Amino acid sequence: MTKIITIVNQKGGVGKTTTTVNLAAALAVLEKRVLLIDLDPQGNATSGVGIEKDKVDLQVYDALIGRQPIHKCILPTTTTNLFCVPGNINLTGAEIELVHEFAREHKLKEALQPILNEWDYILIDCPPSLGLLTVNAMTASTDVLVPIQCEYYALEGVSQLLTTIRLIQKNLKSQPQYPWGILLTMFDKRVNLSMQVAKEVHRYFKEKVFRSVIPRNIKLTEAPSFGKPIFLYDIRLPGRDELSQPGQ
Repeated sequence: MTKIITIVNQKGGVGKTTTTVNLAAALAVLEKRVLLIDLDPQGNATSGVGIEKDKVDLQVYDALIGRQPIHKCILPTTTTNLFCVPGNINLTGAEIELVHEFAREHKLKEALQPILNEWDYILIDCPPSLGLLTVNAMTASTDVLVPIQCEYYALEGVSQLLTTIRLIQKNLKSQPQYPWGILLTMFDKRVNLSMQVAKEVHRYFKEKVFRSVIPRNIKLTEAPSFGKPIFLYDIRLPGRDELSQPGQ
């Protein structure tokens, strides 16, 4: 069965898009067929895989409003096995246009149905909000990944996000439960605050926290400006596949 993973946090600047792009690329390197869907009007995930977001003819907006089938919106990327349904500023109008539509929370799920068997993984990058676009992503997904940065106010808004996940599970999902987990990002073992935040997140969420942690690294920050995942930008990056463990 195709895994549909939504990467979500209504708080901006937590490494959500960086996580989406590089997780998608990592799965593609493992010879999985991966589709990345950019549901953020900023279009950063689109740019992060080397696609010029302002020059695409069709994007996820066209599939959401039913103008085009989603398979016509899929573009190849520079990474073998990795494809993208781009997003751009046009998505800002999608929530307004869909608000009076019947079953508006299921539009993305419906759009994906005809192509599910073509992919091993579908990853969805969400906007930093809990609006209709994010609800569409979580309704369509089989799994939810929540990045939390190891910085001050890390847990701000997370309780609201978890309440939204529970409401979607209860009211909009065909199955009553689906897996979700917390990913620590921007971790710097040299900084006491990172260690303290990591311990606090583990204390609060326990087994829901992934053991792998994304370290803070300038190369991860630079890679999107070159339209490349870290695997293509700098394969020698320390920590690329050897991740830190908080508290150790």
